[in-house]
Amino acid sequence: MKKIIAFLSIFSSLCFSAGVDVGEVVKTQFNPTAVIMFLIFVLATLGITYFSSKKSQSASSFYTAGGNITGLQNGTAIAGDYMSAASFLGITALVFTNGFDGLIYSIGFLVGWPIILFLIAEKFRNLGRFTFTDIAAYRLDSKPIRILSAVSALSVVSFYLIAQMVGAGQLIQVLFGLPYAVAVILVGILMICYVTFGGMHATTWVQIIKAILLLSGATFMSFMILYLTKFDLTYYFSEAIKNHPQAEGIMSPGGFIKDPISAISLGLALMFGTAGLPHILMRFFTVKDAKEARKSVFYATAFIGYFYILTFIIGFGAIVLLLGNPDYTNADGTFNGIANMVAITLAEAIGGDIFLGFISAVAFATILAVVSGLAISGAGAISHDLFVNVCKNGVCDQQLERKVTKIATIGIGIVAIILGMIFEKQNVAFMVGLAFGIAASVNFPILLLSIYWKNLTTKGAFYGGLIGLIVVLALVILSPSIWVKSFGFSEAIFPYNHPAIFSIPLTFILIYIISKLDTSKRAEIDKSGFNAQDFRAQTGIGISEAVSH
Repeated sequence: MKKIIAFLSIFSSLCFSAGVDVGEVVKTQFNPTAVIMFLIFVLATLGITYFSSKKSQSASSFYTAGGNITGLQNGTAIAGDYMSAASFLGITALVFTNGFDGLIYSIGFLVGWPIILFLIAEKFRNLGRFTFTDIAAYRLDSKPIRILSAVSALSVVSFYLIAQMVGAGQLIQVLFGLPYAVAVILVGILMICYVTFGGMHATTWVQIIKAILLLSGATFMSFMILYLTKFDLTYYFSEAIKNHPQAEGIMSPGGFIKDPISAISLGLALMFGTAGLPHILMRFFTVKDAKEARKSVFYATAFIGYFYILTFIIGFGAIVLLLGNPDYTNADGTFNGIANMVAITLAEAIGGDIFLGFISAVAFATILAVVSGLAISGAGAISHDLFVNVCKNGVCDQQLERKVTKIATIGIGIVAIILGMIFEKQNVAFMVGLAFGIAASVNFPILLLSIYWKNLTTKGAFYGGLIGLIVVLALVILSPSIWVKSFGFSEAIFPYNHPAIFSIPLTFILIYIISKLDTSKRAEIDKSGFNAQDFRAQTGIGISEAVSH
């Protein structure tokens, strides 16, 4: 049990803090319950992959499951792709430590979905391609836009993938006692199998199963918390105030992020970054029409919102049940465990080893589902965007494209394994935040303007996006979380950890100015193509040709 808690603490820290040295994995007793549940999940998902392989015989079926996923199924899969283990563990820990202030992450993550629903989902599906880069390149010069968008997408995927691989590798190491390198290789092989043989169909069902498991586990935990507190919210909150060192301070904002610029910047990154994540956006092409795309966002928002309500209940429940129990507190009343692990400690306190084993297996399922989604979006960027549309000028046999996609998936898996080994003991926390920062500062502006602004030109999108990408990378490197905590300098050149409040407006402004100043022949072509694109985005006419592409 301590072994599992040690790993999950490490993984949560990677995603929600900076300057953490992973260190050695704690060696304690073997947990057979967790291992059995883990093996059941792996065998079930491999079975799904086997049957899905028969349905992934074309580019459309591989990238988008043939567009035959229903809105409910896709919404559940999106929720499974979005609700990470770090969200479950990290947000719960933030609520446990800071009270209501800890909800800033969950609110930021959730608010991004209405933006997708009202601004992107319907038009996105009506344009009907395989990757988000297809939308940006619809009326602009394809090659430079695809190169920039693919690089941006692969950057987002890479930073996510490293943290997930490190976490998943250490989880298997903890459960089986395997060497870390063997564990990372095993995770990479599983990821390659899911995506290479099953494509989007297998990935979708892995994500659906994971979402159901995570929501079920969190629901049971929340119900037990409310049951043990007699479903009395007055008692629930009064006990939390009595037990917590901050007392009534946990009911007030301003304790977690005191600087308003940092708070706003973090909120912007979480909100708009969601609308620029390639592995999330790719899921809108798996449904048959815009109506189902809207349903997908509706169900995803409902499931994700429900999940974050549960993390709030669990976080405050941990204050009530753990800080109020001498078995889990020191003499001064403080928690005697690791704050990032309160959800796991609470699982053991509520349901013993069986529930602890279940939650541990769910943590692995969560990581593997996210890894599979990242891998297929990365493979799409390489094969569909770069190989087919840049190298082959959009003319390529479907069999060759599928072959390149599978090779790209294997390549991504190998690179992920290598990076997972390299970053075993390094601080990779900033990579998750950087992924959201890049998505919000590069992908989202290009995507939004390409859909809604008729004066957008290729030069504006390319150079504005390129400068935005360079700036957001530079600001993160120069921030306190990297420049001071990782590189060891005494003072950061850029004073804020979250640069979105600066980099997002910069990208928009640069794209606008450069597009306005662009008087080239290509600019006229770009502007004249807007009406046709807008007609397609509004009506969906021509979508069948895109699906069969």
